[in-house]
Amino acid sequence: MKKTFTAFVEYDDESKLYVGIIPNVPGAHTQAETLDELQRNLQEVLELCLEENPEIANETLHFVGTQQVEIAL
Repeated sequence: MKKTFTAFVEYDDESKLYVGIIPNVPGAHTQAETLDELQRNLQEVLELCLEENPEIANETLHFVGTQQVEIAL
């Protein structure tokens, strides 16, 4: 059985790394120098997280979208 999870990806200018996080999966975050490497790392960390918390795989989560929030600094 396959299930799709949504990851948020950002690029950190300081470290020159892509950073990925899968919301609602505790511990599912990683980083990499390329997007391809990040994809592989996210798959690996997701599998490890689901081994530790298999009930998460059965939760129904629906990606809705993203929002940008602007504040004055």
